[in-house]
Amino acid sequence: MESPGASSLGPSKGSGIPLKGLSPEGARELFKDIERFGPIAHDWLVAQAGRLRDSTHGHIITYSPKVFFPVTKLCRNHCHYCTFARPPKHWGAFLMQESAALDLARRGLSFGCSEALLTLGEKPEERYPVYKRMLEDLGFRSTNAYVAHLSRRIFEESGLYPHVNVGVMDEEDFELLSPTSLSMGLMLENASERFLSPKMPHAKSPGKAPKERLRTLERAGELGIAFTTGILVGIGETLEERLEALLAIQDIQARFGHIQEVIIQNFLPKPRTPMAKARPPSHEEMVLTIALARVVLGGAMNIQAPPNLASGPLEDYLRAGINDLGGISPLTQDFINPEAPWPHIESLGLELSKEGFSLKPRLPLYREFFSRAFVRPLFRASLSMDENGAQEYGKKTIEACPSL
Repeated sequence: MESPGASSLGPSKGSGIPLKGLSPEGARELFKDIERFGPIAHDWLVAQAGRLRDSTHGHIITYSPKVFFPVTKLCRNHCHYCTFARPPKHWGAFLMQESAALDLARRGLSFGCSEALLTLGEKPEERYPVYKRMLEDLGFRSTNAYVAHLSRRIFEESGLYPHVNVGVMDEEDFELLSPTSLSMGLMLENASERFLSPKMPHAKSPGKAPKERLRTLERAGELGIAFTTGILVGIGETLEERLEALLAIQDIQARFGHIQEVIIQNFLPKPRTPMAKARPPSHEEMVLTIALARVVLGGAMNIQAPPNLASGPLEDYLRAGINDLGGISPLTQDFINPEAPWPHIESLGLELSKEGFSLKPRLPLYREFFSRAFVRPLFRASLSMDENGAQEYGKKTIEACPSL
């Protein structure tokens, strides 16, 4: 029998996946092998993915000690699987006040956190006039202007480093947000336009148009902004569509080199949503998709899967090539998936050590992006920046996260 991958990779000649990852042509040939050989190809793929991760990251698994700031739960989108977004009748959906955010930031500092994750609904002022008037009364022309202000205040008052997820962004949004954000993010989710069709998960979500999301990733690259993205697994897409989304990310990374991590996140059905009865992806699907991401994006990419959402043994994610577990908070819940509590860091570290891995904290900006090209002036002093980048974590970070 022909070996899995022989048609495109040549393992029968002793070669495997190249360190930089597969070409688009090679990845599509591999997909055919996965379809053809089934479980045999899956096992081969996972082994190759683990080897690629080890070649660059070794057996160190990182995470970011974070505080989750739900700035507003209002959103112009209506995704069929989301319970984060709320209508204006829920008063708590409106806006996190600055005083509350600063109090939370100080508490996060005392818990040893270093990241302030600011997550919110996308451009809610476009959908809710009452909210837009409230912003104007506070002196802000947009939600993103308020987020920029809040990010700066959180950093100045606590030393927590802001990482912002605000949805699709144009040039004005980047101009507002980049000076006060150590890093930024936007999940691509998928690259298929069919999810915008009637009765599909993004039918009422203009901000989920793949072209808009891909353009946001490109703008970030043009501006030299370290960026996080990823795909959402299990909302009705095929494995081939996941591959095409990963290839779209690969293409942008090849052109700009600014994507610092890619998240492989599984969908979880939520009560009282149109997708409440949808089947979540199996553990095996997640493992296969993680491995596919690793061989497409290469050994150097930081690939993350959230541990609180895993439906099976975390060791399988390790075998499939992850090197990061994302943000984990000792203080705040996962507001996107509130039914899934964060793992305890000490227990997580023990679990990883049994598999031969070490758990290490990191900042929201990965060390390989510590250079003047990616770090904005607001943060350079605290990161001990010089001409060669950051030589050490600065004083604020040591105080914020003593375990670093």
